[in-house]
Amino acid sequence: MALDKQEFLERYRHSLAHILAKAMVELYGPEVQYAIGPQIEDGCYYDFALPKSLSEEDFKTIEDKMREIIKRRENWTREELSREAALALFDKQKFKKELIQDLPADEVISIYRTGDDFVDLCRGPHVENSQELMNVAFQIKSISGAYWRGDEHRDQLQRVYLFAFPDKNALKEHLKWLQEAQERDHKKLGSQLDLFMFDETAPGMPYWLPRGWKMYQALLAYSRSVQAKHGYTEISAPLINNKKLWLISGHWAHYINNMFMVPGISGWLKADADLSGVLEHPTDASLGEKIVKIQAGSVIYNRENIDTMAAKPMNCPNAMITYKRRNRSYKELPIRYSEYDVLHRKEKSGQMNGLFRVQEFRQDDDHTFVMESQIEAEIADIISIADEVYKTFGVTYRAELSTRPDDFMGDIEVWDRAEAALKKILTDKYGEGGFEINEGDGAFYGPKIDLQIKDALGREWQCGTIQLDFQLPHNFGLTYQTAEGSTAMPVVIHRAIYGSLERFIGIIIENFKGSFPFWLSPEQVGIVPIREEHNDYGKEVYDALSDMGIRAEIDYSDKNMKEKIKTYKNYKNPYILVLGDKEMEEKTVSINMRGSNKQINNIPLDAFLKACERMQKEHSLELMDEF
Repeated sequence: MALDKQEFLERYRHSLAHILAKAMVELYGPEVQYAIGPQIEDGCYYDFALPKSLSEEDFKTIEDKMREIIKRRENWTREELSREAALALFDKQKFKKELIQDLPADEVISIYRTGDDFVDLCRGPHVENSQELMNVAFQIKSISGAYWRGDEHRDQLQRVYLFAFPDKNALKEHLKWLQEAQERDHKKLGSQLDLFMFDETAPGMPYWLPRGWKMYQALLAYSRSVQAKHGYTEISAPLINNKKLWLISGHWAHYINNMFMVPGISGWLKADADLSGVLEHPTDASLGEKIVKIQAGSVIYNRENIDTMAAKPMNCPNAMITYKRRNRSYKELPIRYSEYDVLHRKEKSGQMNGLFRVQEFRQDDDHTFVMESQIEAEIADIISIADEVYKTFGVTYRAELSTRPDDFMGDIEVWDRAEAALKKILTDKYGEGGFEINEGDGAFYGPKIDLQIKDALGREWQCGTIQLDFQLPHNFGLTYQTAEGSTAMPVVIHRAIYGSLERFIGIIIENFKGSFPFWLSPEQVGIVPIREEHNDYGKEVYDALSDMGIRAEIDYSDKNMKEKIKTYKNYKNPYILVLGDKEMEEKTVSINMRGSNKQINNIPLDAFLKACERMQKEHSLELMDEF
């Protein structure tokens, strides 16, 4: 039976989760507690409380039991029950009982029976008979720990992940793709290439190592060069700001739990004190309270004090303050304030993921102040910047427009005009229907365009964003004098192309598999003098490259030539220059090029320098192999 993707996701993967749960009960007994088992992008998972700890040795046993159950060709039946009947049915399943008790009073409670001996609480839909799963290919992916409802103070469960695909070929292709993705993992490559590291003393805050920082600076330099051509000016503002700023911007009300704070001081304790009523968990009172002892002389902090400070999670409020420093005329607009300051956002520990989700980062941020009549032209120019930048990295992208949400702020007529302008820009650029519209998904302060880039593995990443904002200018009382002499409020365009540089670097590490274009490579040229008597010529080559702004490194040691070459190859340097008697005498270089086992000999040094200069200037994606 032919299946479309949506049907497979909703029915077959979800049904396999029930088969998995039934298999676990049959294998490990009726004391098995089964919690939840949703379908996910590449299969499904189910959470269990089991009488034993699972390992890879159990995978085949579980898979075989699942296949045995499927071969029984059992019917699946749906029933609707009252709350009381459902609680009685799942009397020995603690997690199901909790789910039932938490359902709204008017919720329809449905169950699915698989055969006569297994039942699960579920909305469905599911297959009608297990024989529909006969040709489906599945395989246990992994087992991990999971807390019930994601709460570390609740039951710890074992989560069994399952790959599930329409047939064996689809599963095989996915496993092949997954292996390639693992080889591209930016966390693994970041360590191998000495780009960055993390330490438990600063969770989610990367240490940029010398090689990685050079690449970081290359990204910044490229961004600045592009923006300079489009009339951007760069500012830098304080990283820690008084709560007054966050009260005006609205972050204090809407973002306080994601901000790093230095609360104001209320005083010092005169003597030791016992602080009672401290909860073990902020929402689960069943875990009880405790008493905390605070020593004499301790500072008493209070974030309600006016001297409370917070590290900025966004650059926006500082840009508003910078604009407001003097009176403005319509003749000055648009004003474009680019900013690359460090930002901090508090994340839950389980949400952090290498460079993809961090607590400290920079953005290629900009806040542009425009008249309403300038919105269309300005955003068209921003999209032209996105075209140029993404083309430089060899990635494609698509645009999404998010429109007015229910909790919008501001004048609905201004919203309508702004959305119409954005739709016109996107239609002119991509054609009718050439972009997606996410109705009601805009920010409360304005509609936005998100740019989704696609990497070498076909994965999409949201990087660029263009947001219209009518609220912050209002909150900060921003104005300009119109041509008629009256006062008007500017519109602010929030804009980023890379987005978070940390996240973007993680994406491009995986996209290029660590083999970066010449202009972006941390070290572009490795120089290998064969013997110590060739070191002087090596220094001459190194100086010539450095004078041109090319990032080169040279190994003057008396190590074996092959060992030196191997080191630079492991770092994926685009070019490795080998220098011996002939090269020194003739002022040439012999080149080992990344991705090739052949050596290119007798290349005049001047010719190689010109090639480097050209690749650097043009931001070439490909390495030159003819000089």
